[in-house]
Amino acid sequence: MQHLNKRTLLKTAALSAIALAALAGCGKKEEAAAPAAAPAPAAAAPAADKLKIAFMYVSPIGDGGWTFQHDLGRKAIQEKFGDKIETSFVESVPESADAERVMRDMAGQGNQLIFATSFGYQEFVQKAAADLPDVKFEHATGYKQAANVATYDTKTFEGAYLAGIVAGGMSKTKTVGVVASVPIPEVVRNINSFVLGAQSVDPSIKAKVVWVNEWFSPPKEAEAATSLINGGVDVMYQNTNSPAVLKTAEERGMRAFGKDGDMSAFAPKAHLGSAVIDWTPYYTKVVTDTLGGQWQSGNFWWGVKEGAIDLLKIADDVPQDIKDRVAKARAGLKDGSFAVWTGPVKDNTGKELLGAGQVADDKFLTGINFYVAGVEGKVPGTEGK
Repeated sequence: MQHLNKRTLLKTAALSAIALAALAGCGKKEEAAAPAAAPAPAAAAPAADKLKIAFMYVSPIGDGGWTFQHDLGRKAIQEKFGDKIETSFVESVPESADAERVMRDMAGQGNQLIFATSFGYQEFVQKAAADLPDVKFEHATGYKQAANVATYDTKTFEGAYLAGIVAGGMSKTKTVGVVASVPIPEVVRNINSFVLGAQSVDPSIKAKVVWVNEWFSPPKEAEAATSLINGGVDVMYQNTNSPAVLKTAEERGMRAFGKDGDMSAFAPKAHLGSAVIDWTPYYTKVVTDTLGGQWQSGNFWWGVKEGAIDLLKIADDVPQDIKDRVAKARAGLKDGSFAVWTGPVKDNTGKELLGAGQVADDKFLTGINFYVAGVEGKVPGTEGK
């Protein structure tokens, strides 16, 4: 495995540009720099039979959540496929033009398969993929595909719903809270699913949301959690990448959940359970397909049924009847007899969005931009609608 940080990659690209400029002669530096930014020919003809795979992460691998789980998946495929593949990663890549430069440099180093693991990389994936047709791109949580771009995601809302069941059985104030990252449908869907889970136990449950507008910012996450607690929330969920919410809950004597990874060790007294993503099944499929010449574009969305998400390490003090509710919902998700988004569902203005017994389709789920009944406020960006 090769760990390349962003500074090293950008420095390598810069040195390549200088070398090209020297060959071209004086006055040609700007023209020579362009090939270094888009080295498509190098990616088109890998030097070895080994499949080179690169991962681009939005936060540090030590975040304990989103990126940590992606890197566990990377390690799992490296172990499974051995010398058939070679994996590398770059962590803490911002959702900016830096992302495109990093991907182009990955391709220039001979990587034939690139995983871009954050929603904000979407446009940069599309630009790089258009210039690098022989490189296969996998974009996590995105929705734009191309001939050499597939999108994939985990049904994290199913994990959020299972956590909500526990929250509904444990909240004494009847007010739960969510520390939210970026207001995209994925995150809003998770907030609502958590609340629906809580209300399946106690329909009187209310919810508050605080947005931090970042995926990984422990200080902001802690501040948001403190705000929720001061507002009467005693059980919290999060859609951010660090354990700061859980740690804050423990400091204040409240309860919370881990998200994406098992965060129980960070705050064992506050921890009610962790909605854990397992990327290994999907990454195994992609590598198997690629090695067999069967890779294909498309959108892949896996959940409890495929072993991609589950609520783990449920706290010992959670009542058995609540644990039984979680087990029943999990079993229904696994065998298809239960769907989280089954009507009746109303938004917090009273408008019915799903009729009794109506099950939401993927178009509905991927376009959610409202709060369900019981959630305070409006989704950012929809205030005037």
